[in-house]
Amino acid sequence: MANFLSKLQSFATQPAIIHNQTIYTYQNLLETIEHFNKQFIDLPPQSKVIIHDDYSLQSIASFMSLMLNKHIIIPIISQKELEQKSIECDAQFILSKENDYKITKIKHDKKQTNLLKNNSSGLILFSSGSTGKPKAMLHDLDNLINQFDNKKPKQLNMLLFLMFDHIGGINTMLNIFSTGQCAIIPNNRKDVSHIAELIEKYKITILPTSPTFLNLMLLNKVHQTYNLSSLKMITYGTESMPPSLLKNLQEVFPKTRFLQTFGTSEVGIMQTSSEKSGSLFMKLSDPNIQYKIVNNELWIKSKTQVLGYLNASMDNFVDGYFKTGDLVETKQINGEEYIRIIGRAKELINVGGEKVLPQEVEGILLQIDGIKDCVVYAEANAITGQSVVCDITIDEEKIQKTEAKKIIRSFCKGKIENYKIPSKVVVVESLEISERFKKNRKIQTGGGV
Repeated sequence: MANFLSKLQSFATQPAIIHNQTIYTYQNLLETIEHFNKQFIDLPPQSKVIIHDDYSLQSIASFMSLMLNKHIIIPIISQKELEQKSIECDAQFILSKENDYKITKIKHDKKQTNLLKNNSSGLILFSSGSTGKPKAMLHDLDNLINQFDNKKPKQLNMLLFLMFDHIGGINTMLNIFSTGQCAIIPNNRKDVSHIAELIEKYKITILPTSPTFLNLMLLNKVHQTYNLSSLKMITYGTESMPPSLLKNLQEVFPKTRFLQTFGTSEVGIMQTSSEKSGSLFMKLSDPNIQYKIVNNELWIKSKTQVLGYLNASMDNFVDGYFKTGDLVETKQINGEEYIRIIGRAKELINVGGEKVLPQEVEGILLQIDGIKDCVVYAEANAITGQSVVCDITIDEEKIQKTEAKKIIRSFCKGKIENYKIPSKVVVVESLEISERFKKNRKIQTGGGV
């Protein structure tokens, strides 16, 4: 941890953060960290402190101060989820933008065992809670930051696109400040024009994002309005990439390298590599992990995995391996195993005993000229248990709403089995997208998937 602080000091004159067109140097960041050091001086050891904000100079500096002073950090963006999450993790203090970042004590009756070593800082992250209450998971934060000890300095501009309260966002943030890069903070992640404007203005070289957001960029044709040639690499994760979307992206960004990334809140972010730019297959090349594939599901054991859940059982860990829920296919390239994420186990559709991967069907639908985007999911069916349904957005100059189902069934015939072809087609104005820029896929809890 002392190494991290000395790195920040060595970058003192370089730009560290650009937010609202204001440039903050590493010296500004260090001064703000020192301000919080004074404020936190009387905090009991390993206090659980919520930072209720998105990325800002204050949130980043307070995060680093709490980390350096060996406290347990709980980043939470959503106001709606604040109370529930603070109870689930038994938070003791809160810092918020609304309270001018003054430390405020909070009290809950719930008590939990501290799983941390006495000399470590901690990080509590939450699952999305899409299938129940969010799970609170505790990381050894020292362990996460130590991954960056030997990283070489880089003077690059990187967009802090992934969420402040998500493992991908935390990993990106620690990587940036461990290597002397400059973090560009967007004001609105959902505004693709705003993101494109930032890329052009600050010549951002690396964009970490999701396939869903990349598709929004293409649909809004921001590459025709803004100069995005500074992008040297686009990394994508959180969901599987449709082959047709990747092909379209490579045509629009022919000089940009595309790399699939992988990680979960439970095991951290993995180092990956690919045989070539734009390959849908990746190699988990991280020396800190072991993995195996059980019934097509990826299981991972990692040096950066959680110490435990604070409010749930550890049933999805078996012999130290985390059952990710991601279904994969593999292939050998030059004697090495590469994997491709093909879907989520919980999203499988069971049509009369036949299993359907929604992502496979979506990959076919996106080949249809006039379908802009789609999401495939299960619906209860009295005869087959479940049936395949899709929501689509269309270009009405190419597809009439009343003809959409007929066009889809005709196009899919012969390309996929009949039971995989959607029996119901819903034309919508837009698809529901989560805060983490994944499609909100309706998951049916019944039906015997």
